[in-house]
Amino acid sequence: AFSGNTNADSVVYYKLQHSIKARFLRFVPLDWNPNGRIGMRIEVYGCTYRSEVVGFDGRSCLIYRFNQKLMSALKDVISLKFKTMQSDGILLHREGQNGDHITLELTKGKLSLLINLGDAKTHSSNAQINITLGSLLDDQHWHSVLIEHFNNQVNFTVDKHTHHFHAKGEFNYLDLDYELSFGGIPVYGKSGMLSRKNFHGCFENIYSNGVNIIDLAKSQ
Repeated sequence: AFSGNTNADSVVYYKLQHSIKARFLRFVPLDWNPNGRIGMRIEVYGCTYRSEVVGFDGRSCLIYRFNQKLMSALKDVISLKFKTMQSDGILLHREGQNGDHITLELTKGKLSLLINLGDAKTHSSNAQINITLGSLLDDQHWHSVLIEHFNNQVNFTVDKHTHHFHAKGEFNYLDLDYELSFGGIPVYGKSGMLSRKNFHGCFENIYSNGVNIIDLAKSQ
């Protein structure tokens, strides 16, 4: 509840401690000033928002190459927004020489994060990780995704719903190449996933460890 002014011309200003993201705002008067006339005027000031959007036609993909030839994914943070009317498609893929790969895939309107440790000789349950979140994500509305990988801890968030996963064994070291693809898997992929469907829709604000991928693609 916010208290208003008690005279005709003074302004009461409130700055919210946390940001709000909404399509609509509804204000409900709780009580009127007993010494003045009934009335209410409200102004809402938003924050600056930068939007970088790229579209995919189901046959293309956007490839981001790191500066280093090989990187061990001890710490990775990837975030993006997407919207689509297609229920299936690859959003993100990264793989290595030994079969290690991380794939973000839309399947029947649900989003799955697939992590494969490749040629794991132990064939344990840790060799393959599949985390699924969300439903009806093919509704042509924007949905946000956040993937955080620290050592053997994974935080997978879709529209503020988070799945925390803690893996054992060799998961803290993934032998992944210097290349990260969005929207599909390159035809020369090594993971044997060529039959997977490419993404058909839009991405907004793709960030990989703080790098603005769409802005980088436009400039270079």
